[in-house]
Amino acid sequence: MKKSLQIGGAFVGLIVGAGFASGQEIMQYFTSFGLMGLIGGIIATVAFAFLGMTLAQLGSKLQTTSHKGVIYYIGGRYIGIVLDFLITFFLFGVAVVMFAGAGSTFDQMFGIDPMIGSIIMVVLTIATLLLNVKNIMNLIAIITPYLMVVIFVILIYSLFTMDISFSEANAIAKDQASAASNWFMGALLYVSYNLAAGAALLIVMGGTEKDRKVAGVGGILGGVMLGVLIILINLTMFVKMDVVAGVDMPTLELAKQIHPAVGVLMAIALLGMMYNTAVGMFYAFTVRFVAPDHKVFKPTIIVVGLVGFVASLVGFTTLVGKVYSTMGYLGFALIIAVVIAWIRKDKREVAS
Repeated sequence: MKKSLQIGGAFVGLIVGAGFASGQEIMQYFTSFGLMGLIGGIIATVAFAFLGMTLAQLGSKLQTTSHKGVIYYIGGRYIGIVLDFLITFFLFGVAVVMFAGAGSTFDQMFGIDPMIGSIIMVVLTIATLLLNVKNIMNLIAIITPYLMVVIFVILIYSLFTMDISFSEANAIAKDQASAASNWFMGALLYVSYNLAAGAALLIVMGGTEKDRKVAGVGGILGGVMLGVLIILINLTMFVKMDVVAGVDMPTLELAKQIHPAVGVLMAIALLGMMYNTAVGMFYAFTVRFVAPDHKVFKPTIIVVGLVGFVASLVGFTTLVGKVYSTMGYLGFALIIAVVIAWIRKDKREVAS
């Protein structure tokens, strides 16, 4: 069970990056559809649990150390190339969004220039990868429970201090920018791009566990925890729609309202999550091209980090809307391939 929890916690920690924990993604994919966004959250929970289980089990079965083996296994020679390219592109795109998110957090919380905030995050990410940290998984898993506690505190406070009616909240919510055409598409796109980004590390995590059942339970636990966080953050922002409308970092705004100290705790949680995600994504991106023990690995990390920083200067909210929605549509190809691989596996097991 400990190993399953570790896989689940790392899965959550990797996906809950800047856009997720800040509330910006949840706002665009769920809350902006009003009350229907809550149903979207339930659909996303089921999808995350099923797909998390399948990917972790495939990683365990093939005992892989990179996402490449599993992707070619489920996609075949030709579709595999496309999926491999997409996932590799996503890894870089998400890390860039983390750098921009760090800039926004430092700006909103501490009044520090966003560019300086981004530079701090880039330097930390590059330094961590240069130190060749073997315990990235443990590091990522540790911050997950801390974030869940902070989010829960904010939710309880928000429910007890709600100043508007549900119908007013619903009206304001629907005025917010959405990243999809309707609530159902929002939920599917959200699962799709998160999976496209998280699949690589989830497969590698599954590969560290020989027992497929243990790996599968880890994937399910991660999916359920993600779903619960989505629903909690969605509800929190919905009841405080009059406060968070149009804010870059909605959950941070709510935390600051409770008490400046809670705001600082939330900012630390956010920065920790962004750091986790940036390190995980850049590691998975770089090892796709260069082995970690190769002599050019460290110079490659520095170059990739600097290119990522330049790309992050576009701005956080813009990046969340553009990068993620594009990734969502492309990520559907991965979901379809995973579902087909799962059906094929079932048929093979029945035949044998």
